[in-house]
Amino acid sequence: MARVVRIFKTLRNHWKKSTVGFCLLGYGGNWMYGKYCDNLLMRAACQEAQTYGNKPMHPSMAVKKATVFLNPAACKGKARALFEKNAAPILHLSGIDVTVVNTDYEGQAKKLLELMEDMDLIIVAGGDGTLQEVITGLLRREDQASFCKIPIGFIPLGLTNTLGHTLHPQTDNKVQRISEATLSILKGETIPLDVLQIKGEKEQPVFAVNGLRWGSYSDTSAKASKYWYLGPLKARAAHVFSILKEWPQQHKSSIFYLGPTERPPEESEQKPARPPLYARIYRRLALYWSPPKVEVQDEPVPEPWEEMQISAVELSFATQNHEPDIKRTMDSMKICIEPDTVGRGEFIRLGTQKTTDPTLHSADSQILHASRCYLQLPQGTGGHFSIDSEEYEAMSVEVTLLPRKLRFLCHPDKKAQLMQSSTGAVQS
Repeated sequence: MARVVRIFKTLRNHWKKSTVGFCLLGYGGNWMYGKYCDNLLMRAACQEAQTYGNKPMHPSMAVKKATVFLNPAACKGKARALFEKNAAPILHLSGIDVTVVNTDYEGQAKKLLELMEDMDLIIVAGGDGTLQEVITGLLRREDQASFCKIPIGFIPLGLTNTLGHTLHPQTDNKVQRISEATLSILKGETIPLDVLQIKGEKEQPVFAVNGLRWGSYSDTSAKASKYWYLGPLKARAAHVFSILKEWPQQHKSSIFYLGPTERPPEESEQKPARPPLYARIYRRLALYWSPPKVEVQDEPVPEPWEEMQISAVELSFATQNHEPDIKRTMDSMKICIEPDTVGRGEFIRLGTQKTTDPTLHSADSQILHASRCYLQLPQGTGGHFSIDSEEYEAMSVEVTLLPRKLRFLCHPDKKAQLMQSSTGAVQS
């Protein structure tokens, strides 16, 4: 008992050291408990992946081949370690023949995809920028019609993983997020997503699954990293310095756009049954003896283009992939025109929020739905486009919606949720 009393007296007499010691002990205990929980998550994920690898295969079946495009520079250089620790074991245990391609410089994934052949799966391990490079290289191929049928998996390893919110359940635990995204690839559930084709006058087209932004919010967000020493206040500081440098901030342009288009019916994956021999012979004889048909050329119907002059603080073209409606009957992209009458306080508040959620916009923004659009910028316009969080030189471009162009692997729960919400919207 006397020993316990002496310990308490020592703690009381050295209360500063004791407080620091207890804080360090609590932090260390919490860190160790977090590591223990992460190990349990990875063990469960590896056991689930092994069930796929242990499934018997028919002798005539070939092992699935997957190519992983890994951006080691993503997540401030931590992407390689995150992938090798949390995703690679799951992929290897599943029995898939995995080839990992590390991208060493910007634009390398586009060039590599032009040469790639014989793939069953494409897996993107990185952020929005890596995904944008991969789909651009894929859709620039001459045989892109056949390569578009290859399912694409996305493992969110970057600082911005916008599409991850659509494909996978959201969690703050990084290990759980990566392991569940990798398991979603093995489960094979896919959803079709739209793509935007962005083409300048001379450059090759660029493709995006999220969208294009041009204006003050995107320019200021790109400069926020300059104020890294301010920590969590760097985004707000960037917007404060932006209004001190220039106000009001206006971006003038003109757009020509076409309205939404009706969605064509889904193509059946099953080939129709071949008609019997006598039916095929009769059809060929009927075509041979029938008189030639005179083709009557229909007069071309002019497309209903609409024109609008714009003065905005920001203009954006976005797909509807962040909240896809699988059962919708009309295909369109969303054009958001944010007015340049916004106040300074609102600009700082909304701009700071947009750094984490680019889909936000002010309540008085004008929303248009279009299937195709021409954006014309005045001569001498500077600045940059933000295309899926990657910077491109601002110029006059044509933006075209490619509906349901690519199929992405998603979590079964997310697909069921999308199906349920789409069915509810149709019934209402």
